[in-house]
Order: sequence, then C-alpha cells, then structure tokens
Amino acid sequence: MRKLVRFAAVAISLLTAPIAAAQDRFAGVEITSEPVSGNVYMLKGAGGNIAVLVGEDGTFMVDDQYAPLTTKIQKAVAGLAQQPLRFVINTHWHGDHTGGNENLGKSGALIVAHENVRKRVSTEQFIEAFQRTVEPSPPDALPVITFTDATTFYWNGDRVKVQHVGPAHTDGDSIVYFAEADVIHMGDVYFNGNYPFIDLSSGGSVNGMITAMDTALAMAGENTKIIPGHGPLSHRAELQQQRNILAELRDKVKAMVGEGQTRQEVIDAKPTAEFDAQYGQGFMTPDIWTGIVYDSLMRSQKKS
Repeated sequence: MRKLVRFAAVAISLLTAPIAAAQDRFAGVEITSEPVSGNVYMLKGAGGNIAVLVGEDGTFMVDDQYAPLTTKIQKAVAGLAQQPLRFVINTHWHGDHTGGNENLGKSGALIVAHENVRKRVSTEQFIEAFQRTVEPSPPDALPVITFTDATTFYWNGDRVKVQHVGPAHTDGDSIVYFAEADVIHMGDVYFNGNYPFIDLSSGGSVNGMITAMDTALAMAGENTKIIPGHGPLSHRAELQQQRNILAELRDKVKAMVGEGQTRQEVIDAKPTAEFDAQYGQGFMTPDIWTGIVYDSLMRSQKKS
C-alpha cells in the first residue's frame, strides 16, 4: 500500500515536472520481473504494472510506465528474451502506462490501443481530480493501430484478446487476456489493495468500473492469474471480492443521493468506513473516493 501512495505522489508531480527533475526522481527505481504463467511475466517499477509475453515471434508488452524508465525496462525485458519488442498495448491513456510510448515507438515497436486512447494522448487533457493539464504526446508516442471494440493477436503460441471495457477508469480502457497462459491484465480497472481511481474527466464512471470487472470475471477461471494496473499479482477470488465491495459502496452512496443528501453530507457519513483499513490507505483516501463516486452517480443521473 505504501508503494501505491508513493506512486500517486510521483504520478501527480510528473504531470508538470521538468524532464530533469523527473529523471532524478526515477534514478533509484528498479524494474523487477515476476513469472506469472507460461511465457507471461509481470514487470514492476514505478507506474502501472507491465505484462510481457516472450517467444520466437518477438516480445509483446502491455503498458510501458514512464519515459525515464525505458532503458531499465528494456534491460529487464532483455533478461527474459532476446527477441525484439514488436507490440506495445496501452490499456488506457494515463502517462504512468503510456510514458514509454515515444521511446519504444522510435525503437520499432508498434503501439496499439483503443481509438479513445489515441484521441486523448494526441490532444491536451485536464485531469480534474489532480487539477492538472497534460500536454499532447509527440507523434512517435501515438498508437499506430487502433480498434473500437476488440482485437486479437495470435502470437508466441498464444491467443491474446484485447477487449475494450470502457467507460470505466477512463473511456478508453482495455483488458488483455492471454488465453493459453490464462492471464488477464486489467489495466487500471483494478487497483489491487486500494480504492480505484476513477477518472471522471476522462469519461470514467463507477458503474463502468463494476461492469468492466464483471467482463473480466466472466473471462476468468478459478486458476486465472490477474495482473492489476497497480498492486500485487492477483486472482479471480480477490477481484470478485473488490468488485462486490465496490458495488456495495456504490449502492450505499446511490441511496444517499436518492435521499437528497449533498456531496459533503455523503462524505461526512463515511459510507466506506467498514473497508477503509483494507482499501483506504492509498492515494484514493476514503473521502476523496467517496466524493468521486458521488460525482459519478450525479453525472449518470443527469444523463438518464
């Protein structure tokens, strides 16, 4: 959990930090690899968890963390396979998952993402929750292949389905299912061990998060390994538990909204209290998260 708090501090500060300062901040970051199943590995460093599928066809990567970490990530991948990196999938547009795009694109990898990811990284964005403006990414960082619903790769003896599940964390979320290895990379639809950040300014919604988790649960079996966007390697039962908790808390807040309670009244009521010791220790504090859920439900109410 402490790592997630540190991640948040890095993520927020890097939105406007000078390049030199960002590089200094990452000087002590180590990229570690963990075998998951078959030819799939999970890489951790700073930012979102990375999945790597290795084999004779070439290396296949899901997400790429921050630009100053690219060399370290490439070194870690080289320790797993000698084949070149061919594809990089972006699970969504946030910089802690796409920051390495430019470096990897220039090195010859093809960047693939949902069409909304390309729309967002190619234009100026404003993240309301952090009150930060994010400048457009350079051309070499943009996805060169996009899709609207799903796409499948037959690669390294596996069948890899990339499924759009947004709007959830954002409007461009995808989960990646390695069918033969039986591994799902969830992107930021799943923060293992913390309340998940829902980026309302990027089209996310609490209802969409729950629906996206249901999609992943329908794919997963009892032994499926699940790579969360942040946090330790997980499994179906753990994902199901968080999904149920999110639904329960969503329903509590929804009932308060229906009673006409204000945003502050809902926050002051501490609807998450029962779960705060387990999920409320990260950068999404209980009050901040409750406010986001309230805002999400109010926006859904206005649309209906």
